[in-house]
Amino acid sequence: MKFSEEFEKRFADMLTHYPTKRSCLVPTLLYAQDEAGYLSDEVIAELAGRLELTELDVRNVISYYSMLTTKPRGQYNVQVCTNIACMLRGGEELLEHCKKKLGIGHKGTTPDGQFSLEEVECIGACSWAPAVQVNYDFHENLTVEKMDKVLAGYQEKK
Repeated sequence: MKFSEEFEKRFADMLTHYPTKRSCLVPTLLYAQDEAGYLSDEVIAELAGRLELTELDVRNVISYYSMLTTKPRGQYNVQVCTNIACMLRGGEELLEHCKKKLGIGHKGTTPDGQFSLEEVECIGACSWAPAVQVNYDFHENLTVEKMDKVLAGYQEKK
């Protein structure tokens, strides 16, 4: 697996900030996923070797964190929070609306590869519920109408 020069610089820098190689696994996985789109078998094997871990160690961490994936996602990963605060303020309705609008279900990807959709437990935006995270962008105090504008904004970036 060949990573970009930027990834290599970040990786080398991270190794100097943590007491053990294993400690930089999660940020390394996030950077690798951002670059490759998802964590393929090849990426997992490469990172396990670099960090002196088994592939199973790496896969166990990947399976724990919802933001990490071993399957390709759309260019924009839409995560709709349905935990209690968001649920009480319309999170489930937002999820259903997104399913219909995008024509996909939970963990689905649109045929053009532009959007993926996930129902998630919490994105830490309870005070601004209901909330959605698209990649690393938060969108809060949403309504169905506001959600349509959010999705349209990403569609325009195509």
